[in-house]
Amino acid sequence: MKPPATRQLYIAGSLDDALDAYQRFGDTAEFFAGGTWIMRADHREEFDPRSYVAIAHLDGMTKVDVTEDRVEIGACVTHAKLAQAIAGLPDLAGLNRAAASSANPAIRSMATVGGNICAAAFAAPDLVPALLCLGATVETAVKDERRTMLLNEFLAVRCSPPTGIVTKVVVPRHHERRSAHARLPLKKAGDYPVAIVSVAIQFDADGTIANPRIFVGSVENVARRWVALEQAVTRLPVDPESIAARSATVCGDFRGRDGVEAPGWYRVKVLPALVRLAFESLLTNNMGA
Repeated sequence: MKPPATRQLYIAGSLDDALDAYQRFGDTAEFFAGGTWIMRADHREEFDPRSYVAIAHLDGMTKVDVTEDRVEIGACVTHAKLAQAIAGLPDLAGLNRAAASSANPAIRSMATVGGNICAAAFAAPDLVPALLCLGATVETAVKDERRTMLLNEFLAVRCSPPTGIVTKVVVPRHHERRSAHARLPLKKAGDYPVAIVSVAIQFDADGTIANPRIFVGSVENVARRWVALEQAVTRLPVDPESIAARSATVCGDFRGRDGVEAPGWYRVKVLPALVRLAFESLLTNNMGA
């Protein structure tokens, strides 16, 4: 086994300074915030030298601003802080659940929103499918320029150097929307989820489902939208058992990834059970509104 990687830490004085340092360190550079993914690099046998550029202390990076029409989340906001900031908001219940139930309390107090969406090699981030359901956008800084893109667009380019530094994630609010998040770990704490189902819906005047957005995480390498199930449940009443049964008929387009914690076929097999749990939560959230 190779020895641990040679590492250095640079504490940036500003966003521009961080971008300059990232360019200066070249292929060894990596932005550093909570460090929960970085700290396991040796376990993943990643032994190359790394130059970490610390950014969590920079202005605005740990701020959560909740208004009537949006939530602005600094990239270095922890899961625990996010969960606390949006607790009790029915339209954001799925994101609250994703932030409050990921990993374990120690990790939630350190792991950041930006790290969760930037770790391209991590296939099981809880926040990604929950944010995708809510139509989140990502703001990045590239020198003096700010760029904004939808989260799904960001996920496609997040390994590209021009992406810059993620500064915030913005979630639009729709007060008539209800959301939920269901995950299956193999043990209660400290485990990556085998599969994730995040759901956001509105209700038509007759109480049936309108504008569903359903995303699946951890089953494949990147979270993706479950369009077939969205089409199958539109204009139906929220009946968790019947919706779970319908989901079992449209699982065929998923190709589960094999991993040490679960084989790919099992990740796909548990999806209907998670769909049922998610829609049960939607009913609870709606009745509590």
